[in-house]
Amino acid sequence: MPENENKDLPEADVNPTETAVAEAESETQRLSLEVKVDNRGTCERHVTVTIPREDIDRFFDKEFTELMPTAHVPGFRQGHAPRKLIESRFRKDIADKVKGELLMDSLAQVNEDEKLSAISEPDFDFETIEMPDDGSFTFEFDIEVRPEFDLPEWKGLKIEKPVRELSEKDVDDTLQGILARRGRLVPYDGAASPGDYITTNLTFQHDGKELAGAEEEVIRIRPVLSFRDGNIKGFDKLMDGIRAGETREGEAELSNDAPNVALRGQKITAIFKVLEVKKLEVPELNAELLGELGEFQDEAELRDTIRDQLGRQLEYEQHRRAREQITAALTVAADWELPPALLQRQSRRELQRAVMELQRSGFSEDEIRAHENSLRQNNTVSTARALKEHFILERIAEEEKVDADEQDYENEIRLIANQSDESPRRVRARLEKSGSMDVLRNQIVERKVVERILEHAKFNEVPYSFRQTDEEAIDQTAGGGEQADIPEAKYDEGEEVPEAKTEGSGARSEGRGTRE
Repeated sequence: MPENENKDLPEADVNPTETAVAEAESETQRLSLEVKVDNRGTCERHVTVTIPREDIDRFFDKEFTELMPTAHVPGFRQGHAPRKLIESRFRKDIADKVKGELLMDSLAQVNEDEKLSAISEPDFDFETIEMPDDGSFTFEFDIEVRPEFDLPEWKGLKIEKPVRELSEKDVDDTLQGILARRGRLVPYDGAASPGDYITTNLTFQHDGKELAGAEEEVIRIRPVLSFRDGNIKGFDKLMDGIRAGETREGEAELSNDAPNVALRGQKITAIFKVLEVKKLEVPELNAELLGELGEFQDEAELRDTIRDQLGRQLEYEQHRRAREQITAALTVAADWELPPALLQRQSRRELQRAVMELQRSGFSEDEIRAHENSLRQNNTVSTARALKEHFILERIAEEEKVDADEQDYENEIRLIANQSDESPRRVRARLEKSGSMDVLRNQIVERKVVERILEHAKFNEVPYSFRQTDEEAIDQTAGGGEQADIPEAKYDEGEEVPEAKTEGSGARSEGRGTRE
């Protein structure tokens, strides 16, 4: 190109070295923010942020400087258009980008300067926030934060520790439960007894209006039948002696956290039309079954695995009881009122944490489902308690520099995989896809903190007996209404259900598998 071509067009006044220095300074220079934080509750803050015009102009200047070498303006070579023309032509195009950068940088600076300890994302709509052409830029948002409190004394607590020498009877009882899971449900032409199974069409009613129902539900007759939102006590007595073709009605009581707000705490009618009575046939423990259970060489190897599983369940119980006592002592002064919206949103995370804790400890699907139903029925109370525990344990974790590392994640995922009969890779993928890795992280950190507290605790050993469930849990919402979006311990159709601890926690029906 000839030297004098377009000689009347001004060259872009850009020095690469100066630009790089200016950009670096711009990236590290703090905003001159004016911040007002209003306390609107234990965990709620309303924040007003004002960004002065000087900072806004500085961000625009940075963007225009970066744009100059590549800007296309008709009549000018690329990168050679006058700066004022570029600013005039492209200001609207880069305004959203500048707004986004200002918001992100100011939020990060506010969080750092004000030490908000946020537990949720700021509540504002990016699209509705307008940045003025002149003057300062003010925006507001609400945010949930960890409550402020004095950390209670946690060293030297007196803790009751449940202990038990695992016996051969413990192993025998668990083995019978495993065989029951591999058993078959066979039709029985007679009256049902507690411990038998019924196939039933189930209907829930209130004042003659049908609320919910299920067809061909397979239910074991136990003292308590629980649903997502309530239970029937004395279910074993209600169904004792029933035969195929008969119908019985029972009274179900809904919890105070039932999805159907209008019926919370009320009693409704449950109608059972029994299609079939079944009894459980337990298989013989032979070489074929040993192979199906986990490629065990002999019964002794299976019994060693059972003993290890029982050890993990005892460890879980020790941890659970210790956590209860620790948090009872530490939360005695934690009389914070937590926002209902926070409790509702966190209830799902708390249930996820509880389920993963049970899975890694080797509990069976029916025990996990019963615990899920219990948490759902006491949703508000259990979530509030768990959140207070979390806030205190997280503070201790920060002071003691306790955190989760990659080995911790691998160990937890491996234990969950063992319980769910999945590969660790599949479990990790599922947790990552559902956004549950942070829930797993909280579980790991909280357990580590409890262990740290126990290192400084004084123990009083008390005898422990493994819990024998008297509850049959089914995945139904009796009162109708929306069901909460809560993870369940489910398995794909055709997958083998992992072993149970308690007798009768699963069986195979003739012609199809059943969940127990």
